[in-house]
Amino acid sequence: MLLLSLSSSACEKEVVEQKPVVETIELSIIDKNATAETKALYANLWTIQQKGTMFGHHDDLWYGRTWYNQPGRSDVKDVCGDYPAVFSVDFAEIMDNRSSTSSANAIRRRVILEARSRGEVITACCHLNNPLTGGDSWDNSNKTVVKEILTEGSATNIKYKTWLDKLATFANNLKDENGTLIPVIFRPYHEHTQTWSWWGKSCTTEMEFIDFWRFTINYLRDEKGVHNFIYAISPQMDGIQPADDLLFRYPGDAWVDFLGMDCYHGNNTAAFENNLVNIAKLSKTKMKPCGVTETGVEGIIKDGKPYTEYWTNEMLMPLTGRKVSMVVMWRNAHDPNNGGHHFYGPHPGHESAPDFVKFYKSSVTFFSNDLPNMYAPVKNVNVF
Repeated sequence: MLLLSLSSSACEKEVVEQKPVVETIELSIIDKNATAETKALYANLWTIQQKGTMFGHHDDLWYGRTWYNQPGRSDVKDVCGDYPAVFSVDFAEIMDNRSSTSSANAIRRRVILEARSRGEVITACCHLNNPLTGGDSWDNSNKTVVKEILTEGSATNIKYKTWLDKLATFANNLKDENGTLIPVIFRPYHEHTQTWSWWGKSCTTEMEFIDFWRFTINYLRDEKGVHNFIYAISPQMDGIQPADDLLFRYPGDAWVDFLGMDCYHGNNTAAFENNLVNIAKLSKTKMKPCGVTETGVEGIIKDGKPYTEYWTNEMLMPLTGRKVSMVVMWRNAHDPNNGGHHFYGPHPGHESAPDFVKFYKSSVTFFSNDLPNMYAPVKNVNVF
């Protein structure tokens, strides 16, 4: 009896002292030669979405409703005292025919460096001009633009490669104060599911779009040696849409790192919830981080009036419990005379500002000061 008792106690002690098994997560990035910081950011995107959602704002460090190009300024910070965790910017003027005359590219570099100096995440879209017609992004008058880009040796193919060359030069010289390349979540050809752009569904066949996406990555990664990009796709998901719409003209798992969606659902909370559920499920299935890459209501209104509880009702509640890494609001246009209402984020004086502070204080949302080191490796998350 005594021996049995001692044996039992030893077994119980052994069970108590066993350490819990920590699962190792394996993530695959499409650029196997990505920089260490880029792979670390990728791991952190996955990890942070298990805990909450980073708040982002397009052009937030560049201009606000009443100010322009003032280092350190931010409409978001003016409201809540902290910067967004994600800074969104546009790379188009670096690349296309505006690059030689744009005075904004120096500012663009400055604000990216500012965001990186605080450890924030940078993402970039591209409202590129039409390389065939000379029109803007919304010029979908010619249905052969992408076909011409993909025709090796054509005038449009040669021109477009020079645009990619300029982006590669910018990316390969985008370095922090320590001389380390800055990772960017690159989001080309956004909202490809709609008809407004020259790369959208009205101007391309399914295979043309897929080939165009792959052509771009091949050129930047393999020919130009850009290794600090995480490639994000972002279909437009405004209404209650089936999960399959997230994979409309999907280039394949070997060609996409980040599953995004642009969700201009207005005040249709049910649509936002539906699409959040679907993208979170797809993220888990494909083992790729996900996020809302653009969203918002122009003017932050409801029924024609300022929506004072927009942030807690339309953002915080649907995001709670959803495993998405980020939610990025579209820009606040510089409009010091308040002549219009083209703004999607908070700013001082707007009726929703107090509600945004509640949103900011939630444990669900992450801002700049809440971030871990997003550019350091994550224990038990391997990126290959």
